[in-house]
Amino acid sequence: MAQRNWIAVASAEHARRGRDHRPLGFMQVGHGKLAPLKRVAAGDRVAYYSPATVFGGTDRLQSFVALGIVQPGDPYEFDMGNGFVPWRRDVAYAAAHEAPIAPLIERLAFIETPRQWGYKFRFGLFDITDTDMKLIAQTMKAEPKALLF
Repeated sequence: MAQRNWIAVASAEHARRGRDHRPLGFMQVGHGKLAPLKRVAAGDRVAYYSPATVFGGTDRLQSFVALGIVQPGDPYEFDMGNGFVPWRRDVAYAAAHEAPIAPLIERLAFIETPRQWGYKFRFGLFDITDTDMKLIAQTMKAEPKALLF
């Protein structure tokens, strides 16, 4: 099966928690739902877009904050405490710099109407082209070898 590229949406606080987890990073989407993670396969690339710094925040961070490769293994549940047990997938994140989306809006193919560029992100997880993922990775100054380009 061909390698796919995904945009996942989460607050920067949540995306950074997954990116910085050791020894291996993880991803969660849709408030810990399983169904979206079943669409993602080992070897797929994922870029996290964060509209705000914290969940429910009103700041406009509007940046890509993490970029990595989904690792082998099925989604699994993880007890975060207080009765919250979300589903996760393991991700090996590449070294990269967080980058605002604004300079890319006119260049990303998945943004069909630049004046309404934020619409697509409402889906929480969606696939994109190799070209768009390469543009995001270049903007984030990610190591191409780490992302298997």
